[in-house]
Amino acid sequence: MAAPAPAPRRSIARVLPSPWRPAAVTMLVLTALLYVVEVVDTASGSALEVAGGIVPREPSGLDGVLFAPLLHGDWPHLLGNTLPFLIFGFLAMAGGIRQFVLVTALIWVLGGFAVWLTAGPGEYHVGASGVIFGWLTFLLTRGFFARSVRQIALAVVLFLGWGGVLLGVLPGQANISWQGHLFGALAGVLAAWLVARADRRPAPMAP
Repeated sequence: MAAPAPAPRRSIARVLPSPWRPAAVTMLVLTALLYVVEVVDTASGSALEVAGGIVPREPSGLDGVLFAPLLHGDWPHLLGNTLPFLIFGFLAMAGGIRQFVLVTALIWVLGGFAVWLTAGPGEYHVGASGVIFGWLTFLLTRGFFARSVRQIALAVVLFLGWGGVLLGVLPGQANISWQGHLFGALAGVLAAWLVARADRRPAPMAP
């Protein structure tokens, strides 16, 4: 009896979504959602921003873990996040939509909850930058965990173009949620490790 062919590794070396059009459309829709939310928030006099932000260690601010990445302090804040949100989100879909959803959910929830636990009292935190930092570190580290030359090459390109933004994890910058950046980035590294571990796991043999 012939031995079964080895199971293909799902996303170990992929650097771009395939097919790319649904991924591009998905990111455009998600970005449009951020703009719609900002229009509503502006019309409400920033009521959404205040009500939906992460308020550290306040039970009433815990729902901000879910809503804060959809909200921004003002239009320049949103405009500054738009391009990296589109690019990193698109590239993070290389492993398929299911993987993208799981990775994003881990970064979104774990990073936001860590901000709620550790940030300073009396603050509130909003913005998609924590998710963006998580996607960036996911893209920067997954190739090393997965031992994928192509993903490492992409990581080098991204680091040369965007590596400077990682300084945003350092404290001391006024009106910058460095905690959101830091914990989003750490959650992205964890997501990369988990994805590489899952991709290396052999598939069960068919009976």
